[in-house]
Amino acid sequence: MLHSQTRAPRAAAAPRRACGPCPARASRSRAPRCRAQQAEAPGMLAKLGRVLREKAAGDYERFFAGTSKTRERLGLVEELLTFWSLEDYEDTLEELEEALITADFGPKTALAIVDGLREQLKAGSVKTADDVRAALKAQIVALLDAATSAGGASSELQLSGAPAVLLIVGVNGAGKTTTIGKLAHRLSKEGARVLLAPGDTFRAAAAEQLSAWAARSGARMGAFKEGARPGGVLASACNDAKQAKDIDVVIADTAGRLHTAYALMEELTTARKAIANVLPGQPCETLLVLDGTTGLNMLNQAREFNDAVPLTGLILTKLDGTARGGAVVSVVDQLRLPVKFIGVGEAPEDLQPFDAATFAEALFPAGAAAAAAPQ
Repeated sequence: MLHSQTRAPRAAAAPRRACGPCPARASRSRAPRCRAQQAEAPGMLAKLGRVLREKAAGDYERFFAGTSKTRERLGLVEELLTFWSLEDYEDTLEELEEALITADFGPKTALAIVDGLREQLKAGSVKTADDVRAALKAQIVALLDAATSAGGASSELQLSGAPAVLLIVGVNGAGKTTTIGKLAHRLSKEGARVLLAPGDTFRAAAAEQLSAWAARSGARMGAFKEGARPGGVLASACNDAKQAKDIDVVIADTAGRLHTAYALMEELTTARKAIANVLPGQPCETLLVLDGTTGLNMLNQAREFNDAVPLTGLILTKLDGTARGGAVVSVVDQLRLPVKFIGVGEAPEDLQPFDAATFAEALFPAGAAAAAAPQ
């Protein structure tokens, strides 16, 4: 009796084994976990951008260290505040405007900040040097927040879809591939399952670099074929992620290109459509990587890319190597696009989610007044 009962399940299980290489027992145990992961993924992704931003707000030291050169350039501001006199505030405001311009805030943005301070001085809500410093930081934060909210945008990474797709674009030398690797590291660290799609098919070295970052971050590497059409490679990677059902985020690399190369810019449009054909509604974020050392020169790049593939945000790299960090404020002010991340060092953790209040505090720290005071 017992013997006949054990034979019956084996006979019924044989067709299931023929459908694939996995045993029936493994298939049964794996299916519930897969369904649970799929149910949890949308909620996890929706919260991930906020989690990253909240952690960045608490990691002030990285912001502070990464903006040291810009802060040094803005040292004149502290000197002006050290000798602050309410009676001579107009002269001080003119010098303050010049100091902001030298740090690449740009004439338009610097004027807007100073005009805001002038109104508060006239209203009597700002009187002392400490008042001016606090108001200056508040002006910068308000400008950054107003510029992004005007377009209904957010500096938080917006992830949605199953999987969510991030399309990363930029010119040669901006640090695009490295940024993708660091972003994969941060997302993987928070529990997201990431696939890197090698859309830069012009350079085999780009795929090799991306593959190294995939291994380092625990991400999966998509198939690469040198010389293939980028749109086809990205569509294939998105389809693989869709069929696998165990990928939360696809980060799509693209070849670096000059913003003046119109044929290559058109190729970006084609690649974006190829992604959308496989995963309707994707990419959920199209992010432009900009080299922070170029200062205000990045504005023209951003405008051209935004015309080709509507951008949802910016990633500014190499801010730790420049005194032109004020360009962050100017770019947001003029383009009405949020900064999602800034690069303030070489380590993966140095790709920091952007937080306006933390950035403003790093440029004009409260303790700087004592350091600037005459001995």
